[in-house]
Amino acid sequence: MKLKLLSIMFFLFSFLSFSNESKKKSSPNFIIILVDDQGWNGTSVQMMDKEINSKSDFYQTPNIEKLAKKGMRFSSAYASAPVCAPSRYSIQFGQTPARLKMIRVGMNTSHINHSTDLTIPKQLKDINSNYVSAHFGKWGIGAYPSVLGYNESDGATGNKDGGFDPKSNNLQWQNSIDKDPKKMFSLTEKAIDFIDRQTKSNNPFFLQLSHYAVHSNIVMREATLKKYNNLPKGKYQKNSGFAAMTEDLDDSLGLLFNKIEELGIEDNTYIIYTSDNGSVPIMPPKKFYKESYNYPLSRGKWDANEGGVRVPFIVVGPGIEKNVESKSIISFSDILPTIIDLAGNKIKNDKYLDGGSLKNVLENYKMNKILRNDEGIVFHVPYENGIALKRAHSAIRVDNFKLIKFYDNGQLMLFDLDNDLGEKNDLSSSNSSKTLKLELLLDNYLKKVKAPKWKPGVHWRQTPIKKINSFH
Repeated sequence: MKLKLLSIMFFLFSFLSFSNESKKKSSPNFIIILVDDQGWNGTSVQMMDKEINSKSDFYQTPNIEKLAKKGMRFSSAYASAPVCAPSRYSIQFGQTPARLKMIRVGMNTSHINHSTDLTIPKQLKDINSNYVSAHFGKWGIGAYPSVLGYNESDGATGNKDGGFDPKSNNLQWQNSIDKDPKKMFSLTEKAIDFIDRQTKSNNPFFLQLSHYAVHSNIVMREATLKKYNNLPKGKYQKNSGFAAMTEDLDDSLGLLFNKIEELGIEDNTYIIYTSDNGSVPIMPPKKFYKESYNYPLSRGKWDANEGGVRVPFIVVGPGIEKNVESKSIISFSDILPTIIDLAGNKIKNDKYLDGGSLKNVLENYKMNKILRNDEGIVFHVPYENGIALKRAHSAIRVDNFKLIKFYDNGQLMLFDLDNDLGEKNDLSSSNSSKTLKLELLLDNYLKKVKAPKWKPGVHWRQTPIKKINSFH
């Protein structure tokens, strides 16, 4: 009898062990590489097949080029905001900055439930308890990564941890030499160590590697700067130091990509490469300039014009067609539901999500429709910014049309982005029906989520949002 009982116990133990190992192997790995302030054309990857200027005319990023050839480029991908913190929140929670009521850097975020289960690490853990999550680099969120479910991290880091000096003014745009610029190589070493450990332990993992580059201060290796000092400048991009920092970042990413290949986990690993917002329009930033560094897009960081929110976006992984462009209009809110869908589950409480899964698009790049709870991609910038448009505004993109609404005087601008990437031809008067339709969609959404509402003199910094008490 005892022998029979031991046999049964051994069988159950073996079955559970096999089941557990099988579950580990069936769960894909996920890596998000988030660059800071890299424009749509901030690499040598041409994001849009028909637009030569959707790649840099100066910077060289051969490793990102190799990555793009292995997967799908999204030519109409958007950061959720034209500045970093709201976009970073949107990735973690799958919601727009308007819904989160987190619309700018330096806000008091006590109104946000950082402990919610609706985060990428917690949702993955719910699918498979063996998932291990890590965040290395710039965090920019008002709670420690562990609160959101990360097992490992650098803590609650910000720009200063990457060498940014806000008091340096124009000095931040002068070249500075370092063997590990913006910690890019040491961050990559941490990422490689994490991936190596999880692979050897047979644990599925989620890693977000958030680089401090290419945000100012401008830091690069000496040899790379020398290279770009001796190269002819581009027509639109001319800063040798910034070009050198960009290539140094690319070199560090090459080490990561090589490690993934060496470990033999490419067939079970999804990689998302993108940037938290567009590039600054010109270096050093100033109010007036002829052409943005983001050309053919208009303006840049701080504004909801295309140069501020359209970003590079590449996805590589199992089942994804190689070296193709998807024209689907996507945003950072889509990342969470996409990862969870690819991991084998559907999101619970999805009525609180703004994003939709890109899984069907990743399986067929010709598909352009993504199911979301609301129509359009919304950007909400309800405050004045001194070196940008200096006007509070919101925007919405639906299909090829984009509407921008200014709050100081109610001005509306409508653009057909299929034919006017530079947002130069305002169609609001000639196409009043489309203008009114998009304005209604925008207004209804902002009211639905009770988004922060602009009023003169309010900058949404530090003061608790409930005390300001201004909502749509």
